[in-house]
Amino acid sequence: MLMGLAVATLLCPLASALPALAQPKVNIEQNFADSLTAMPKEDLGVSGGFYVPAYSSVAMSQGKLRVDFSVTLSVHNASETQPLVVKRIAYFDTAGKQVESYLKAPVALKPLATVSIFIPTDDVRGGTGANFIVDWAATGEIAEPAVEALMVGGVANAHYAFMSQGRSTRTVGKK
Repeated sequence: MLMGLAVATLLCPLASALPALAQPKVNIEQNFADSLTAMPKEDLGVSGGFYVPAYSSVAMSQGKLRVDFSVTLSVHNASETQPLVVKRIAYFDTAGKQVESYLKAPVALKPLATVSIFIPTDDVRGGTGANFIVDWAATGEIAEPAVEALMVGGVANAHYAFMSQGRSTRTVGKK
């Protein structure tokens, strides 16, 4: 018993030095249940998409230093009255290869509700040119959603936070 306790005590510092394990897959339906509503029964006559630049890593000091950032992608339904259907949230790396897909099926956001995706600092799969594609739809005329990425990180005593706004890639249907 004492030997086991001694070994555990010796290994504790090693455990904290190991890189953190990847976060479990995001379950939007479960994590954001209060933000979601039933899928509309009407046809989705309006749709659009966003491209959102994100930076899980940034080169600094003339490229000699890499600083890693956590990334939070937020999708906000800007309508006060209509549900917004989020059809796809996909994360891509610098080379344009899909790293992760975050929805099993489309979800409907309540008016003024938000869902978000969090990528921890130690997940650098996206690299310096990471990005998200977010596809959305609605049954009719609706305020365009707000889609943004917040990056937070630091090196030594310096901490950085910056945002990247999504850029509309397309809108089909009435607007």
